[in-house]
Amino acid sequence: MRGGGASCSAPEGLRVENPYRTTSVVFPVLLTTVGVAWLLTVEQADPRIHWVPVLGMAVVGVLTLVMGGLDKVTVAVGPFLLACTGFAVARQTGHITVERMLPCLVIVAGALMFAAHLLPVPYPRWLQPAPPPPPERPKRLTLDPRDAAPPAGGPGLGPPGGR
Repeated sequence: MRGGGASCSAPEGLRVENPYRTTSVVFPVLLTTVGVAWLLTVEQADPRIHWVPVLGMAVVGVLTLVMGGLDKVTVAVGPFLLACTGFAVARQTGHITVERMLPCLVIVAGALMFAAHLLPVPYPRWLQPAPPPPPERPKRLTLDPRDAAPPAGGPGLGPPGGR
């Protein structure tokens, strides 16, 4: 060890940023969710509920809002996944039938899309139109001395072909 220190850090004034820091948390969170759901299934916390898809939808709904920020897409998708989670639990525990659940989810999806339309939240970057290209600068015309017109009365006068 040089300098007698046991820590390994960047030199002073040099800060290394990880551009994938926010997205790198998604996989560990989803992996932990699958593990918890699996354990709940094995321990039969409620044997009527399929925990992996239920908790998976809930966590993806929350991650959509947390990782995506608030925009017109995440405002509809995140809460819709949370509503799907609630309806899935209600269906699996016998409180609602599929015949009632599906129309309710269509209503929820439409209401969330309408709310996203009305709320003053921005469109996501990937949905915004590309900025218009910068205007073209006028080209300067330069004449090459060889392109100059021949002197008056000299060769080149008259129509092509000598008529």
